[in-house]
Amino acid sequence: MKLEGIHHITAITADAQRNVDFYAGTMGLRLVKKTVNQDNPSVYHLFFADERGSAGSDLTFFEFPGVPAGRAGAGDVHRIVWRVASPAALDFWEGRLGAAGIESERVGEALRFADPEGLAHELAVVEVSDEPLIADHPEVPAEVALRGFHAVCAYSGAPDASRGLLEALEFAPVDERAWEARGASRGGLYLYDEPPEERPLQGAGSVHHVAWASSLDEHEEWRQRALDAGAHPTPVIDRFYFRSVYFREPSGVLFEIATLGPGFTVDEPLEHLGEKLSLPPDFEHLRAEVEPNLRPVVNPRS
Repeated sequence: MKLEGIHHITAITADAQRNVDFYAGTMGLRLVKKTVNQDNPSVYHLFFADERGSAGSDLTFFEFPGVPAGRAGAGDVHRIVWRVASPAALDFWEGRLGAAGIESERVGEALRFADPEGLAHELAVVEVSDEPLIADHPEVPAEVALRGFHAVCAYSGAPDASRGLLEALEFAPVDERAWEARGASRGGLYLYDEPPEERPLQGAGSVHHVAWASSLDEHEEWRQRALDAGAHPTPVIDRFYFRSVYFREPSGVLFEIATLGPGFTVDEPLEHLGEKLSLPPDFEHLRAEVEPNLRPVVNPRS
């Protein structure tokens, strides 16, 4: 029993339209679901991914309009690492980001930059057998497009404290500050860095949680393993598009274990993902109350 790498990563934005412009426009991802935060249905939950809305490529955002900028610190994911195919892809993204006014830095076979709200990203040339998860964007050729997540980097002053839980979740150590969750189809890395002295602040441009992928039939067992290892997991929560369990790992990062399915096509056909506000059945009765208070967003892809 193994986790299938990273399922999704959820962050915070203060401005849904600017967020959509950057990720569905500049970064070439597909807006695959426009819904609401199920714990606070007065605000958006936006999902960007590959063309099929695949787990492993799914970057999501809660919009809290006007929220101040966040700051990553101990117990936070502070950088998201994406796969690209070649150094030529780094050249492409260096030019495309620069044209959009985004500064970047080459670090070996990687390119580092931050989104307009300060969320840090890295594009890394990675050779793996995992299927590339690519979105179809008219300005981003497939050979240079983002190919799904490779890793998340977290701040921790005592990463050894997390060893027992990570081992219980079948993460394999890569070195003293790196772990890998790899299943039959996909893998993803969990990397630790020394934290800055400043205390963390959750806000725009900060990561809320990272989710790891489980099959539907193994989901309850992963919850039990986390519980047996000393974590305090929530009950299984049905998010309609997937099922979720949440808990903090000892370094402070909020983990989710999310299921591979049912998926985003349960309420929209694949060709029309993300075009309208989708509300799970338990929230549909709130549409008349919620929808007028959400600022409309225009998808640059459409």
